[in-house]
Amino acid sequence: MAKKEKVVLAYSGGLDTTVIIPWLKENYDYEVICCCIDCGQGEELDGLEERALASGAAKLYIEDVTDEMCDEVIVPCVQSHAVYENKYLLGTSMARPIIAKRLVEVARKEGATAICHGATGKGNDQIRFELGIKALAPDLDIIAAWRDPHWTMNSREEEIEYAREHGITLPFSASNSYSRDRNIWHISHEGLELEDPASEPNYNKLLVLGVTPEKAPAKGEYVTMTFEKGVPVSVNGRKMKVSDIIRTLNVLGGKHGIGIIDIVENRVVGMKSRGVYETPGGTILYAAHEQLEELILDRETMRVKRKIGEELAQTLYEGKWFTPLTDALVAFIKSTQEYVTGEVTFRLYKGNIIKAGETSPYSLYNEDIASFTTGDLYDHKDASGFITLFGLSTWVRALKMQGKAGRAHKKSPTAVTTAKLTAREAAAKAKKQARATAGKTKAAAKSTAIKAKNTAKKAEAKAKVVAKKAEAKAKSTAGKAKIAAKNAAAKRRKKS
Repeated sequence: MAKKEKVVLAYSGGLDTTVIIPWLKENYDYEVICCCIDCGQGEELDGLEERALASGAAKLYIEDVTDEMCDEVIVPCVQSHAVYENKYLLGTSMARPIIAKRLVEVARKEGATAICHGATGKGNDQIRFELGIKALAPDLDIIAAWRDPHWTMNSREEEIEYAREHGITLPFSASNSYSRDRNIWHISHEGLELEDPASEPNYNKLLVLGVTPEKAPAKGEYVTMTFEKGVPVSVNGRKMKVSDIIRTLNVLGGKHGIGIIDIVENRVVGMKSRGVYETPGGTILYAAHEQLEELILDRETMRVKRKIGEELAQTLYEGKWFTPLTDALVAFIKSTQEYVTGEVTFRLYKGNIIKAGETSPYSLYNEDIASFTTGDLYDHKDASGFITLFGLSTWVRALKMQGKAGRAHKKSPTAVTTAKLTAREAAAKAKKQARATAGKTKAAAKSTAIKAKNTAKKAEAKAKVVAKKAEAKAKSTAGKAKIAAKNAAAKRRKKS
């Protein structure tokens, strides 16, 4: 007897994948190996082995990939701030490449020839699972039950009846409930009133991880986180691995009504779908990382990184994780995280994450430059040339629109500004020189006047001395003449 081929079934334990077990055996005569991938969905894994074996499976693998998912997918998404259509933090998308990877590993271990999944033909998961499997194991067959021609069940009631016909008793009822997907990062809700975009979600019945902001505590709560090279390492002083940090933040965020979104998104297949997502811890983690990055990354890197984040979100959402493009995007993001190290503090309050300070040894914020007080590191005058060049195209266009180009202002704004600055500087210099010259002239005139006055005084004193000498000489001469005359008279008398 020929040995049966094996198929690995992506098994969640829900109604669809439980019914697929006997369906595979009946239509393909496979030996069914169930593989449940644990991405942090918690109590949803209880009782799975008993249910799988009772439904006809040969064995069940329960594979815990939570840490792998956190480290290999979630961390790059947080670092890049990958968000799909401005709202969705990619909770379901993040898990799919890791699930596909582990399904392939189990298939290789078991020597299986095919992998089967229970994703519907309307959703994104069929694309994500199959692209992941094709990228990692192109030789394996893929069975998509809901698209298979042998699949004839179109409702929960038909699936339950099929199970009963095959002797399987299930803990499921035909009553409607939300369609949910849960992992460590989030939980999604679809169906019931959410199928009508005009209806408000019934949050009292719907929410699993937290409460609405209205029901959150009236008092806020401070949280401090540290990062090393873009990876979260502690919450409120406690060092933890990434998965435990997310679990801790889920509790804190759920308590304060953080991370609830209602979105109508565009699926890969083209249709729009409406869902409510709870991502309390993820929302906090994105905000905390972004808060720290504001201090550290330069403007140009931030601008390009935002584009890369959008591209990574799109790539992950479309199931193209195992591609050269994703490798390149993640490599770029990793390079930007080299210095994203530091501490952030924020306050959680009724659905809000309020910044309360951040520090980093690699901060580019410089108070001496940013302060309104003029410092030594920034000269306000330097802005003139920058503004001129930065607005050159605007200036040229304005001239063109006004019809003045080539006539009124033939000089460039740089030349005009430079001429104005040169003229002002020349005027100031001339004024300064004039003041200096006037000062020197006044001082010289004063010095000359003093010298003239001194010279006049000296001349006057000398004239007086000369006059006195002349007067004394005249008196002496007159005295001598008088004596001579007197002697001559005396001589004449003596002769007579």
